[in-house]
Amino acid sequence: MDLDADAAYQALTARDARFDGRLFVGVTSTGVYCRPICRVRTPQRRNCRFFATPAQAEAAAFRPCLKCRPEIAPGPGLPWTVMDASRTLARQAADELDTQAGSGDAPALTAVAARLGVSDRHLRRIFAAEHGVTPLQYLQTRRLLLAKQLLTDTALPVAQVALASGFRSLRRFNAAFAESYRMSPSRLRGAAADESPASERAPDAVTVTLAFRAPYDRPALLRFVAQRAIPGIEQVTGLAIRRSLRAGSVAPAAGWIEAEFLPAADRVRVRFAAALAPASAPLLGHVRRWLDLDAAPAAIAETLADLPGTPGIRLPGSLDSFELAVRAVLGQQVTVAAARTLARRLVERFGTPLATPWPEITLAFPAPEALTAVPLEHIAELGIVRTRAQALLELSRAWPSLGGLLAGRGEPQALIDALTALPGIGAWTAHYIAMRAFGWSDAFPPNDVAVLKAMRQCFGPLTPRAALARAEAWRPWRAYAVLRLWNSLSPTP
Repeated sequence: MDLDADAAYQALTARDARFDGRLFVGVTSTGVYCRPICRVRTPQRRNCRFFATPAQAEAAAFRPCLKCRPEIAPGPGLPWTVMDASRTLARQAADELDTQAGSGDAPALTAVAARLGVSDRHLRRIFAAEHGVTPLQYLQTRRLLLAKQLLTDTALPVAQVALASGFRSLRRFNAAFAESYRMSPSRLRGAAADESPASERAPDAVTVTLAFRAPYDRPALLRFVAQRAIPGIEQVTGLAIRRSLRAGSVAPAAGWIEAEFLPAADRVRVRFAAALAPASAPLLGHVRRWLDLDAAPAAIAETLADLPGTPGIRLPGSLDSFELAVRAVLGQQVTVAAARTLARRLVERFGTPLATPWPEITLAFPAPEALTAVPLEHIAELGIVRTRAQALLELSRAWPSLGGLLAGRGEPQALIDALTALPGIGAWTAHYIAMRAFGWSDAFPPNDVAVLKAMRQCFGPLTPRAALARAEAWRPWRAYAVLRLWNSLSPTP
């Protein structure tokens, strides 16, 4: 954390939402730590200790506030490109530990270090320097906060919460929870049941709440998703996005999910099929990237001040990277509407039936192995040109290794190089996939005709090379600049 204690206290007294998820305050008089936006009475300065992460606060023996709920706070929202190599490695390691939170495995730092190309000892050193805790402490905090969220928001049995949070036994879970939070899981569950509506704790679904930093341009994101939604797979209705999830996308089981923006709060209510509960940890991480809930809108708006648009632009991600990659290939050299039509045909022909609460969503996207087995002619007869159909088959065959690059959260360039090595996938498509599936904040798809057109409208005649040079001023948020430029060409309804 770059703030000194006095500056952090000013952010706390102002309840400055810009620091939500980037700053936590431990109150020595109560033993509780809070988000800077907590609405309880502001503690006296002498009783405050400040931390950059919940793991640091819990390592100092503070327990999370039951009012502001640190477990739902947005992530730090730091871009990849402003950090030095050590900070980048430490963050990548933390991302991988986040995905392990629900697995029940010990932190596999040796394997993580090997993937990142450094020694286990070096990774532990830079991890402690960046995060202020050991990898084991970090992972334990993630698991306990996930458990706290599931106990508070859902009706899952305590034993199932323990397993979904990465604890191998109920006994270990009860002991760890009581030691860290000084209350039993059942006591927290009872307190939560008194405050939350029964309809939100139904046993046939899991409902949780996630927070974000305002402002958030909800209309722009919902419009972007609605324009690309594949019938039978995804639907936008009001402030909600509903969609199916194929088996193997973010969880071993297939299921459905709904994300609804709450109109009077900086929160999203996420509801998903009970079959996906064991994968709550990776699923919620994917949801945060899907809706870009960890973005830092103030920093982005300041960098993009010379572009049209309002603050709060978000980078729409994906809950199924393979689906997004297929849609990107189908969208080559055609309109968004045409790409959506081709995707609908592909899903109707090769997708699998799936029961959901909504009659409009009845299919799951075909898995890579399912498309691999499809003859080229059967894809081409859907109206997909043969070269593009062949590209889809090559993408499906290569997906085991490509999916690993996405799951590892390494440098985007490795993914781009692997994609462009496939026949029929060019640089623009690869950068677009990296931008949305990888959440690459600095992506700038090369030779984008719409971006160049919008930049000329804003800044006058520009050559492609001059446009690329001007875009340097928008680092490390060029992907958000791309969205603003695209949006400027489409009048807002």
